[in-house]
Amino acid sequence: MSEKNSESIAFHTTRWSRVCLAKSDSEDGRRALADLCAAYYEPVVVFLRCELRDADAARELSHSFFAEMLSGGSILSADHERGRFRSYLLGSVKHFLANHRAHQRRQKRGGGVEHASLDDEAVQAVPDVGLCPPDVAFDRQWATTLLGRALDSLQCEFEAKGKALIFERLKPWLTGDAEHGEQRALAESLGMNLNTLKGDILRLKQRFQELVKAEVAGTVNEGDSVRDELAVLFDALRRK
Repeated sequence: MSEKNSESIAFHTTRWSRVCLAKSDSEDGRRALADLCAAYYEPVVVFLRCELRDADAARELSHSFFAEMLSGGSILSADHERGRFRSYLLGSVKHFLANHRAHQRRQKRGGGVEHASLDDEAVQAVPDVGLCPPDVAFDRQWATTLLGRALDSLQCEFEAKGKALIFERLKPWLTGDAEHGEQRALAESLGMNLNTLKGDILRLKQRFQELVKAEVAGTVNEGDSVRDELAVLFDALRRK
């Protein structure tokens, strides 16, 4: 397995363990904190866009929020025993926004907050969030992020086995992009028995479900139910 793939799979373990590591004043701690900020940039920026109704302002304030996170101050209040990492991060950004608005009321403009250093890949275009409530938009993007990370982990597993092409051919059955009748056409193109292909797709879906549950389990404490958290997130995906 390549070093890159190994790191990717290791990162898709548990967010709370990364939070605990991020609290330490060490190089590993700072790297863990940067990983967390990059991983959950999009839910925060989507929430802020709903609140601010301005994509540029949402990006700017998101950078300021993560700059504060990267400074190591606010992460110290994160406590695994107090609940879900999703709730912690949403509460943190709400508190940050309230302070920002209070500061704006006191002064016409802010300043002096250095922008966070995030990888270019993490700073993507802000999705069109429409007019849904900010909390719903946050949860929806959180769910999308978790599903995407589980899908990336699954791809890494296939690549590590030298089966990257097979994964790309089967992925449409995970993402909902496959159309009726495509299984037979794919089986013929691969020279496979149709029932064998169906079995491969079923196992792929089962492994994906395991990875999604692992991602979710890493964001809740031991007293929270993974099933309950999954229900909340999939409900957010369905809501308009």
